[in-house]
Amino acid sequence: MLRDYREKIAEVYFAYPAFASGRPDHSANSSCAVEQIEYELAAIRSMNIKLDLLLNGNCYGEWAVSERFKRETACLLERLSDANLLPEIVTTTSPFVASVVRKLIPDMEIRASVNMRIDSITALEYLQDKFDSFYLRRDLQRDLAVVERFSSWSKANNKKLCLLVNSGCLRNCPYQTFHDNLVAHDRELREIRNCADFMPHLCWERYQNGNNIADFLRSSWIRPEDVKHYAPYCHVMKLATRQHSNPRGVIAAYCAERFDGNLLDLTEPCYSQAFAPYILDNTLLENEELPGSCGSNCNHCGKCEKLLQKAFRKL
Repeated sequence: MLRDYREKIAEVYFAYPAFASGRPDHSANSSCAVEQIEYELAAIRSMNIKLDLLLNGNCYGEWAVSERFKRETACLLERLSDANLLPEIVTTTSPFVASVVRKLIPDMEIRASVNMRIDSITALEYLQDKFDSFYLRRDLQRDLAVVERFSSWSKANNKKLCLLVNSGCLRNCPYQTFHDNLVAHDRELREIRNCADFMPHLCWERYQNGNNIADFLRSSWIRPEDVKHYAPYCHVMKLATRQHSNPRGVIAAYCAERFDGNLLDLTEPCYSQAFAPYILDNTLLENEELPGSCGSNCNHCGKCEKLLQKAFRKL
């Protein structure tokens, strides 16, 4: 997949087995997970694509600022270095991890994860000595004036602005911290009998039975056709694909900067099954302006409903 699109791929993110990240660790119980991921990373490195190690779990429990976690991080970087797989970038939500990596490898790029929810220049100034690049809070990125302002600060301060363009998360989701903490403890949660009558994901709760499609329309994702508007302002655009059923389709659409299909298929999580047999036809929204900053404080003006009447259709 990467070979087919290598001209457009700048970096590949990877989480290492047994280290918490922003997604569940599906390899936790696999005896060959380490060998498999290192084999794949070697293939990626041979294509001159940068490697970006994710240590962006929202919680590392009682070990979060410990000597043990420091040693584990150092050992991981040493192992990767010995295998000629030392990443060019480490992306983290943890200021502790950022500090450890900075001391171990001073010239490595350290990136502030999207999970840090950086939404002000003031926050960037606080982090200026700790991070080299950062993700803008995705809830703000549909406002190009905001993106341009953060971009100007980044260029003036020798930093890099990044965007996550296909997040399916609800705009300004109040469950995010709770959900991110759950994901960080995914391995422990799998061993516990959890309550079956509680839905921990607010998006799936709202979308069950095919309801609240307007919430999806006003979320933070960016259409492939709109990538060109953001290109002057950001260093890289991240595609979330680690849990997507069709990552090739996502990569193809954004590399082509065009998608003649169901917008519900592009985001992670992928919501097409929640609304089937209805689709949100991207070809019918081609010349339409999607909700911008109004999506964070919706007054139900009716604009989204008009867009849905045009593009939300039954197959």
